[in-house]
Amino acid sequence: MATAERLPSPDGAAAPAYDAEPAEWVATRDAPVGGQAVLEGVMMRGPGSWAVACRKPAPDQLDEKGERIDMDDPPRGEIMVEAQDVQSVLTRHRLLRLPIVRGVVALGESLIIGFRALGISANAQMPEEEEEIAGWLWVATIIFSLVLAVGLFFIVPVTLTNLIKDQLGSAVLFWIVEGILRTAIFLGYLVIISRLRDLRRVFEYHGAEHKTISCYEAGLELTPENAQRFSRLHPRCGTSFLLLVMIVAIFVFSPLGLLPWWALVVSRIVGVPLIAGISFELIKLAGKHRRHRWVRALMWPGLKLQLLTTREPDLTQLAVAIASLNAVLERTDLAKADGQDLTGVEIAA
Repeated sequence: MATAERLPSPDGAAAPAYDAEPAEWVATRDAPVGGQAVLEGVMMRGPGSWAVACRKPAPDQLDEKGERIDMDDPPRGEIMVEAQDVQSVLTRHRLLRLPIVRGVVALGESLIIGFRALGISANAQMPEEEEEIAGWLWVATIIFSLVLAVGLFFIVPVTLTNLIKDQLGSAVLFWIVEGILRTAIFLGYLVIISRLRDLRRVFEYHGAEHKTISCYEAGLELTPENAQRFSRLHPRCGTSFLLLVMIVAIFVFSPLGLLPWWALVVSRIVGVPLIAGISFELIKLAGKHRRHRWVRALMWPGLKLQLLTTREPDLTQLAVAIASLNAVLERTDLAKADGQDLTGVEIAA
């Protein structure tokens, strides 16, 4: 049975052996790197830098005005890479590194970087003479996305449950029904977006991002062929994190009992950062101890849920993801990063 060439792992330890026969490999260690799929590309982030790599349209895919001729024809041009240094506020303030608090801060930073990366990728697909998307528009998009998420996954479930509060007559039944509704809405949302044709390419790049990170975590040479052998599922994926948020919310809100509707809504809005912080710590712990069977059992639902938000990428898409990660590696020596440096990139995968 053939065995793939092994390189030193990012922390200097020997990389585990992986047979070349299985259709998929799964890395069993964490590295201080995360990522996000964007339009026709991937953003990768390390402790001190982040980079976006996007596939641009080829000249024969553009008309005289520089606009795409056929939007259904995937870009076949060169890979554009843009990298930037970044210093997390977590490295400058000790209080912000406290458990739960660090999760809220890290998620906020990841959200900002993610939307900036999305803006870069969107501008890369536009004709060169066209004006870039304004920064204020991306700020408005972030605010709208947050309001939509809180409203859909927190306010709507508690409002619907409140309509039958008298029939339930029990605080325990109230938070069970609310939790079931919240999780059902979340799963329904994922099923709907997984069927959207326009997001197919984004989900393929999402899979490319996971495979590339797993390849790096295994200490193997970063080539499209090596990365293709890994699973498109990753324990630190944002999809798994969001499912965990839905579950944690049930236990956080359960002690509040039957409150007036306005108080229930306020508690759900105020409780979002606490729930996000707790979920952050849990998924951080799961990623660190992913070799244990009981951890894998707990991670299993979230991994399977990623089947909705990822698709198998081709080698050209993996090449884009690798270009993004290589740009980060050129700016940041991840081999010298410690566990603390991972804070901020855990949920980015």
